[in-house]
Amino acid sequence: MKLTILGCHSATSRSDKFPTSQVLSFQNFSILIDCGEVAQFQIRKAGLRLSQLRYVFISHLHGDHFYGLIGMLASLDSFKRGQSLTVFGPKGIAQILELQINLTGLNLSYELDFVELESRESQLILEIPELRVVTIPLQHRIYTNGYLFVKKTKKRSIDKEKIINLTLEKYHYKQLLSGEDITLSDGSFYKNSSLTRLGQESKYAFCSDTSYLPGIVEIIRGVNVLYHEATFTQRHHSIAVNTMHSTAKQAAMIARDAEVKTLILGHFSSRYKSKDEHLVEAKEVFENTLIAGDLKVFPIV
Repeated sequence: MKLTILGCHSATSRSDKFPTSQVLSFQNFSILIDCGEVAQFQIRKAGLRLSQLRYVFISHLHGDHFYGLIGMLASLDSFKRGQSLTVFGPKGIAQILELQINLTGLNLSYELDFVELESRESQLILEIPELRVVTIPLQHRIYTNGYLFVKKTKKRSIDKEKIINLTLEKYHYKQLLSGEDITLSDGSFYKNSSLTRLGQESKYAFCSDTSYLPGIVEIIRGVNVLYHEATFTQRHHSIAVNTMHSTAKQAAMIARDAEVKTLILGHFSSRYKSKDEHLVEAKEVFENTLIAGDLKVFPIV
């Protein structure tokens, strides 16, 4: 998986600060996560292909997280898209988009499907051969979900402890890695599953607008990368509480407690001229912290 940040700032767009939107890329398709106003412009600027877009996940119905979606749908139509597109989001998103589509006379060239969410409990919402997606219920001023994306793996790795007493030729290693059973020179037969194990799944957790919420720790435990909003620093803790957002320190506490590998901070308030304060504050709690930036790319491994 590869994560491309299209926008990572809060509230309204500025010439150099774009609202939340990102693309999660796989080998043959991509996923759009939230869709701020300039998302499609940023997709083109990042060199990504709209034609590979298969799913859209919207965290909540505040404008800076989905106002760019109707424009995106119209652009896909102008390209004469044939493949269907599925939009996951809070209950009400279908009504909003269908109203916009109908009143503007937009006759989509593709099928648009909706999966509307309203559960306050974490639930599996998508399962395909390459991927499964689970909701992360968050705590904001309106109903909000984050999403846990788990890239499945079919690749197997050789269990070194299981082969330590075996004499293997080079071709045996190739056979095992390709999923085949092996027969040694002395006639001994070994099932592939007895000498190998499945590779590790890659996990990415997206936590959009939310108050500090320790309850999500078990859902995201051990993920490769966690993107967590850090609208404010502790200097503006009272504003974070009133607006139901998080500070950089609180995001780092979630990352530490969930034992994630890497934390990416985002959704920054425009009151901060730089993100240095966020980074210093978070690193005091969780060292492996990175700062999101428009058009930055992060591997999920």
